[in-house]
Amino acid sequence: LWVGYTQLAAWQVYNRKLSRPFRELNYEPEVIFNYPLNFNLLGFKAKMAGVAFNHESNGQTLPLSRSWNRIIFHFAMEKEGWQVMFRPWYVIKGKTEDNPDADDYIGRAELTVIHAFGDHMLYAVGRHPFNRLKRGSIELNYIFPINGNLRGHLQYFSGYGETMVDYRHYQNTFGIGISLIDW
Repeated sequence: LWVGYTQLAAWQVYNRKLSRPFRELNYEPEVIFNYPLNFNLLGFKAKMAGVAFNHESNGQTLPLSRSWNRIIFHFAMEKEGWQVMFRPWYVIKGKTEDNPDADDYIGRAELTVIHAFGDHMLYAVGRHPFNRLKRGSIELNYIFPINGNLRGHLQYFSGYGETMVDYRHYQNTFGIGISLIDW
């Protein structure tokens, strides 16, 4: 049983007119149950399967409030520097929703493919709603060493749902930053 927390901060460092604010902050706590696996499948070794309760929110008040609760299933496998994870989800909808159609834009599942080579990593994340062919997203990432465990991170995103407040807007973004992984 794991507990996870992810926070996404979209910082408008270039926006001098508005004092360079954070355009959006997304918070994503979750409780995850993982079950280890050890069998071969399509030349890969299955490593884990599980389920998570996930809440994602931007912490805003109406009309900018966005949130959803999901039950996320996952299955992961790996082979010689490659990792693949499939995560379909079910959205738990309440009687009053700020964004009842988020899964129509962001998607109902994601597939992550990672390739690590030396101290470098390339990975892609694709999301799809499985009901409208022109929605969903693709995210491409390159992580590279800077010094010790400090990593540089380049990212390209194209599609819907990079942040909660923009989930209905198609956008292409490029990001650069640091990654605090493997500390």
